[in-house]
Amino acid sequence: MQRSKPNATKLVKILFNLEKIALLHLKANMTSDRVLTREVGTPDGLPYEGIRVVEFTHMVMGPTCGMVLADLGAEVIKVEPIGHGHEGDNTRKLLGSGAGFFPMFNRNKKSLALDLKTPEGKEAALRLIATADIVCENFKPGTMQKLGLDYESLKKLNPRLIYVSLKGFLPGPYEHRTALDEVVQMMGGLAYMTGRRGDPLRAGTSVNDIMGGMFGAIGAMAALAQRAQTGEGQEVQSALFENNVFLVAQHMMQYQVTGQAAAPMPERISAWAVYDVFVVKDGEQIFLAVVSDTAWKLFCDAFGYTDLFKDPKLTSNNDRVLAREWLLPILRERLKNFSAQELSEVFEKNSLPYAPITAPHELLDDPHLNATGGLAPMTLNDGRTIDTVLLPLSMNQERLKVRQSAPNLGEHNESLLSSLGYNSEEIQKLSHPNEAG
Repeated sequence: MQRSKPNATKLVKILFNLEKIALLHLKANMTSDRVLTREVGTPDGLPYEGIRVVEFTHMVMGPTCGMVLADLGAEVIKVEPIGHGHEGDNTRKLLGSGAGFFPMFNRNKKSLALDLKTPEGKEAALRLIATADIVCENFKPGTMQKLGLDYESLKKLNPRLIYVSLKGFLPGPYEHRTALDEVVQMMGGLAYMTGRRGDPLRAGTSVNDIMGGMFGAIGAMAALAQRAQTGEGQEVQSALFENNVFLVAQHMMQYQVTGQAAAPMPERISAWAVYDVFVVKDGEQIFLAVVSDTAWKLFCDAFGYTDLFKDPKLTSNNDRVLAREWLLPILRERLKNFSAQELSEVFEKNSLPYAPITAPHELLDDPHLNATGGLAPMTLNDGRTIDTVLLPLSMNQERLKVRQSAPNLGEHNESLLSSLGYNSEEIQKLSHPNEAG
């Protein structure tokens, strides 16, 4: 009974503070509207300079959304959980195939560590959100509602807020299922198309997580543009399953147009006679393609295959497709004594498509990536310097840079909390809740 009074007092104080936050937010919007009164970015800067994003994310999908916006100049603040057994984003600690998640998808961001399960931590988060243009989250359905940080709650505080929710499924019969990239690949036709019939195989990267996050960023950009016209924010939703369905949509369309179901990629009926991986000298592998009648002449001339070029059964591309059963063994036998490098040189000289089979780690030494600035150095939290991969685009003929490596846990607590009006003692308590007495 004696403890109820302090708790009640604390609650009243928080409610009073929230009112002040809302007023401060409205005042800020009247004086420095990021979209309505001026263009985003600066003439010599990045497109989304001046946009503040508050991110409650983990793993890949949500962090990808924030990373895209951060690379484009937005100030992205990653709120990480501490206290109650938490020590930041659990993605920081992943091993094996997950070891690259955190450094890859959290560059150019700030870290604010808070215990959102305490009234004080939640209040700090709300103060921050009151200054934000975008909130991004990708936690399980219901998590943000429990914290009081869902869109319906936050839009009352900040009606201009754009809220990007990244889930396994868009609202519907599946929305409460727990989804992973692998789950939606299996149920969404991608694993079926990637593997051999009866042997579904997931794609070799987090394709839906990454693309789903990208679509979330695209939605946020569209919502910013719409806010400039309406003055209102909105909720944007992106989901793994719907992203996966978009990836296989061409196969769905094929079935409707032709009446023929798409076969898995390893079993597809090729549209071209030569469109295959060849095993060549010393067991090396290389992909070679000859996709037109003109290319067929170039290929035959380059290798001196006059007999094949003059064969009436191989005159047109469709003829050669029908002849694949006996043509491919002939070509495999003739090409097997060439090295992959020799074949690459011949195909490149004749402008024919080719590709050595490359493992991801080998791309760190790729001459094109290194010459064009596709890789950039960044520092890991343990102090090591590695190369990261930049967004696959350029602006004004320049790649978007790494302005800051993935942050240490709570690295920006002092500067951010100070800007929100907290004094040094309050910052210490918020940053180290387990030490608070």
